[in-house]
Parts: sequence; structure tokens; C-alpha cells
Amino acid sequence: MNKYDYVIVGSGLFGSVFAERAKHLNKKILVLEKRNHIAGNIYTENIDGINVHKYGGHIWHTASKKIHDYMCQFCTFNNYNHTVKVNFNNKIYSFPINLLTLHQLWGVNSPQEAIQKLEEVKIKLDNPRNLEDWAISQVGEDIYNIFIKGYTYKQWGRNPSQLPSSIIKRIPIRLTFEDNYFPDDHIYQGIPIGGYTQIVEKMLDGVEVKLEEDFFDNKNLLERISEKIIYTGPLDRFFDYSHGRLDYRSLRFEDQNLDGDFQGCVAVNYTSADVPFTRILEHKHFEMQKISKTIITREYSCEYDGKNEPYYPINDEKNKIVANIYKDMTSSLHQYHFGGRLATYNYYDMHQVVASALSLADRIL
Repeated sequence: MNKYDYVIVGSGLFGSVFAERAKHLNKKILVLEKRNHIAGNIYTENIDGINVHKYGGHIWHTASKKIHDYMCQFCTFNNYNHTVKVNFNNKIYSFPINLLTLHQLWGVNSPQEAIQKLEEVKIKLDNPRNLEDWAISQVGEDIYNIFIKGYTYKQWGRNPSQLPSSIIKRIPIRLTFEDNYFPDDHIYQGIPIGGYTQIVEKMLDGVEVKLEEDFFDNKNLLERISEKIIYTGPLDRFFDYSHGRLDYRSLRFEDQNLDGDFQGCVAVNYTSADVPFTRILEHKHFEMQKISKTIITREYSCEYDGKNEPYYPINDEKNKIVANIYKDMTSSLHQYHFGGRLATYNYYDMHQVVASALSLADRIL
């Protein structure tokens, strides 16, 4: 007789949402977590009264009332709207690129003037060969040099002239003063008051959870004692890298405790190549706290070496081929279901993770 209906590998958002749904149907569940804490990359830690996003900033946003209402069972969201500033050579620009940004660049004052100027600065190229050529042909050299060139080099560790244009599918430019970072239809947006970790704690309340447990240390036993396994770990690791490793970019974080207010907002992107980090987060602004202390995090993009955390899949042709081989191999494993960013080799926003976990739960529970 199986001891568990479901063993869930990983206590990130996908695994925890599925566990919460299974719990309500009185399923016997075991959640295994390799780290020493739950909640995966949305883990927040309260330090001196500030909820610090330990694996990079996470902002809840969605266009779906159904998905938003589901999350509201576990927290109260504030009315934070995400805006970003860009620092290039110590000049601050509004971002995403909008009418204020174009005014800062060229002094234009209306959408009509902006359209005319954008047409003037484009460099016509019949056959853009790479990301650099394509970007210049779309927005010209000023926008490319300030917002794209250095930041892309740091983010991907390669010169944009060596990257395919497909990495940037489009360069959004708003001909209004709207600077909300997310799409206009994402009307549900905010930060959970009290941080993200509490959400997962409530989802997993009453569920058996084992921390610092590597699924692969006891894989054969777990297969014998469970009816189904929900796997959210790395796709290539599951198949013992039999067709090669999948490539990622990773991140490194450097926290600093300071007095006062460091930058006046949550996020400032540093787009110049000679600044080693890509952005600075100031965590107290997520929850709009008016306090005398502050904690900032400098974020550095780096190579994934198999020991640090894989963040961004590198979806070039080589990796797509390898990932598709592994995905095809999962179809014959009837005891398993694969979900989340690592197990599908995709980068997801939180609302997409919640939606896919709820979809799986509706389908199989």
C-alpha cells in the first residue's frame, strides 16, 4: 500500500499551490525541499522589520481575477505599482521607455513629436544579423546605448553583437507618460503585506514537509511509497544529464544595511557596462515603509556553474533541442508530473506558475 498519494519535489510556488489543492481533498502528501527553508525563490526573510526578497524582487501582477482571488486567500496585497528607474552614467531615466524618457533624451513634448523623432533616429538595415543590429534598426543608437547595450552584456555575459535578436522579442515604447512596469491589463498588482513566505506557510499548513532533503538520495524508495510524484526540480538533473546539461544564467546578491533612504524607490537598473551589478533593490519600498533603517541588495548576473541557483534559461537553438528531448522523455513516465520553471525549462512570472499549478490540480486530483 502506498504511504503517500503525492510526493511533491520542491516547496516553491508551483509545488505549494498543488499541495494546498490536494490537501483540501484529504490527500496524503509529502513535500521535499532541498533548501533549508520553504517557498523557493519567493522566500522573504524579515530582517529588522523589513521583508527582504532573498532571491531577487518579486512583484505580484496578473490580469486574472480568478488567479488573484485564489492568492488573496493567503495574504492581503498592498497597492504597490512597480516602476523602475534607469541609472546610466549617473543620469536617471524613466523606465519602461515612455514619453517622459523620450523628453529626457530629446526634448520631445507630445506623442506626435516622439513618433517623428523615433523615425529619424532609426538606422535602416536590410538584414539585421544580431541583437545589436536589430535593436539599432528599431530604436536607433541613443536608446540602444543607454538602455540595452551594457545591460544586455551584463545580463547574458556576451556582447549584444554576439547574441541572436530573438532574445529581445520587442522593445516596448509607450507614447504616454505611463511608467507602470507591467502590461496595462494586469490590473491586479501589489506586494503581500508581511512578505511572501507567509503565503507558502499557509498553503503548506497541515502538510508533511521535510527540509534539506534531496529527492535523488531516496528516489527509488519514494517511487515505491507514493502513487504520484510532482517534480519541480531541474529537468536535465532528473534524467542525469543523459543528453547534456541545460544552460542558465544565475544571479548573485550582495545585501547592505544602511540608515535612511538610499534611492527613493524599489528598483534602479544600472545599464552602463562599467558598473558590475545590474540593479539595486531597496526592500522597504515594496511595502512602502517609512522607517529610519533600510536594506539594499545589489544584483549581479553571472554564469551558472551547477552549484549556484539556475535562474534564466538560455533559450537558444542548442538548449531548445536538448530541452525538447527531455520533455519528450517525460511523456512515458506515468507516475510523474512535471511543473514549474526548472522542470519545464521556462521562465515564468508568479501568476503563470499559480495558473499552471491550479490547472494540473484541476486535471488530476
